Amino acid sequence: MSVAGAGITDTIVPSAAVPRVGDGAASVRPTRVRHVVLWLTVLAYLITYMDRVVIATAAPSIQKEFGFSLVTMGWIFASFQFAYAFFQIPGGWLGDRFGPRRALTGVVLWWSTFTAATALTFSAGSMMVCRFLFGMGEAGAFPIATRSLSRWMLPAERGWAQGLTHAGARLGGAVTPVFVALLIVDFGWRMPFLLFAVVGIAWALLWFWYYRDTPRTHRSVNAAECAMIEDALGSGPARAKVPWRRLLANPQLWLLSAMYFCYAYCINIFLTWFPKYLHDTRGFDIAVMGLFASMPLMAGVLGDLAGGWTSDLLVKRGAGLKLARRVIAVIGFLTAAAMIPLAAALDAPIPSIACFCVALFGLELTVGVSWAVTLDIGGEFAGSVSAVMNTLGNLGAAIAAAVTGYIVTMSGWFPAFMVLAVLCLIAAILFLWIDASRRLYVPEEVVAA
Repeated sequence: MSVAGAGITDTIVPSAAVPRVGDGAASVRPTRVRHVVLWLTVLAYLITYMDRVVIATAAPSIQKEFGFSLVTMGWIFASFQFAYAFFQIPGGWLGDRFGPRRALTGVVLWWSTFTAATALTFSAGSMMVCRFLFGMGEAGAFPIATRSLSRWMLPAERGWAQGLTHAGARLGGAVTPVFVALLIVDFGWRMPFLLFAVVGIAWALLWFWYYRDTPRTHRSVNAAECAMIEDALGSGPARAKVPWRRLLANPQLWLLSAMYFCYAYCINIFLTWFPKYLHDTRGFDIAVMGLFASMPLMAGVLGDLAGGWTSDLLVKRGAGLKLARRVIAVIGFLTAAAMIPLAAALDAPIPSIACFCVALFGLELTVGVSWAVTLDIGGEFAGSVSAVMNTLGNLGAAIAAAVTGYIVTMSGWFPAFMVLAVLCLIAAILFLWIDASRRLYVPEEVVAA
């Protein structure tokens, strides 16, 4: 008997219990459990960004209490990013080896613990250690979540799915500064860390109870939905040995990862340093700072949705994966490259924020497409492929967190933003060489067939 509803173990439903299309499954309307799985994943992405951007909004209050310099805050930001980068591949391996159900539950519980622990830190050193341990947990989030969708989402739904999940991430990043600013005003900077940790723990329990590593092992999936998914994706095992040598030898993986290095450097400035920029350069108090820091990220939410949806629409209309992924990403990066320097150069705050919104919309057009490519070319090993991409990406983010403090101290904010424009141009060029239609690895038995 399946215990999918009880949430203790994955019990394989005998194949006879889930008839194929030819056995009458086609005459029954498919259930939509895969969409529930998608929305749970969106919620997970939202929580990851809620937890990671709390410290950006709290930074002025933390600096005031402890007397940290810009350089010290930069290294506190970077301690998370370095851990987040270094543990991407172990996180992806956990998802591929043990299945997303157990792996994602474990990492969310881990990072929620250290979200709460941040409120107990008492020095720069203790905060760096805590943020490093927090980053270790969050490192597994996106690779494992990507792996969780690889056995559920149909190919024509992947761009939309990845756009939607990353829209959830940006929404978390967008709304968090407003709520955190209000909480800090009333309760101090420690309260948001404690509150958001509770939210993460609640999600982990819900995920473990509902999610299953394959549709066939979920008791709420009917025969029609199971047949539809398996006809499109096959019915391969939930866990498989990762062919690391073959994956790492493919140049496409490194092109994708280099592109994402550029992207992650850019977006991390808006997740870590942008509230500080608004406070110091534009002169906004903490409440107004939270509002204006949220606006570009809200524009990014729209970019996430538009990029994934448009890319999938092009696929459905016969453009092919290669063109459908490429054209959206290149347009997005070029838009960001043009608008970021303009936004930084404008003296008037409202037009500047408006230009930053357009820039973030363009930048986020690319992210759902990028993660859809990991599913397109990764297949069963999408968790590991996305982990490699996200490793290089977050090395870029870590460098951004640490280096920006030095750039601003020595040269000001405009040169710091010009770095982003150059990186967006490089990313656009790199995406011209990425081919989403070419799998990184195809098992020999599939080739033989």
